[in-house]
Amino acid sequence: MIRLVRGEFAKLLSTRLWLWLLLATMALTALFASLNIAFNDDPDTLAPPLATAAGQRLLFGTAAGGAQTLVAVLAAIGITAEYRHRTATTTFLTTPHRSRVVVAKLITYALVGAAYGMACIAVVTAIAWPWLNARDIDPTLVGNGIPATLAGVIAAVTAFAVLGVGLGAMLRDQVAAVVGLLVYLFVAEPIVTRIPALHDWTVYLPGPSASALTQITLTDQDFLQPWQGGVVLAVYGLVVAVTGLWHTTRIDLT
Repeated sequence: MIRLVRGEFAKLLSTRLWLWLLLATMALTALFASLNIAFNDDPDTLAPPLATAAGQRLLFGTAAGGAQTLVAVLAAIGITAEYRHRTATTTFLTTPHRSRVVVAKLITYALVGAAYGMACIAVVTAIAWPWLNARDIDPTLVGNGIPATLAGVIAAVTAFAVLGVGLGAMLRDQVAAVVGLLVYLFVAEPIVTRIPALHDWTVYLPGPSASALTQITLTDQDFLQPWQGGVVLAVYGLVVAVTGLWHTTRIDLT
């Protein structure tokens, strides 16, 4: 399995796509964090003051914002590229146990997701530390519940990476997987979660479950407890991954 994971990392690094998406993720994170700080004093903002624990948790929680979606897209491309570029046959002939290939991809992109999450945390820290100190606000990474928020960021981004691999394994078509992810995350889910009559069950959707992990939001929607959000997101990842694994072992590659 270690050999397969190394092989998957080698494939990923050879594409350079990971680098462009990482830079895009870090840029989005920098934008979100900067806007949060710059407009925090605006009387119309929904964000808590940055001098408070809630305000600082919200600020550091922005690290998950762009990372979740782009990591999911990267992971979906990582497995659907095997079919798009017709390398799946060679890959599965080299490793006849197809399930091991999918598991290796799940491990690889889960690790990549965790790395993206940590990189985005570093970006927020680099922006927040001097900016808040200039405002005579003393930020911390060890208090105010921020360690739990940072752990939630990494867990959420990792879970979305697993979801991306699983969805890609299920659909196999790269365009369908990427477009489906983007439409769901940016169109379908935001619309559904804004319908008050559905709030009792929309808290269990992937996006709100990820928000529950960090307990940050700029809406009035309620969320699950952090551990509940983590469990729900883990279940989504497990179900999608197992379904993709099952589908991959039964498809005809010819």
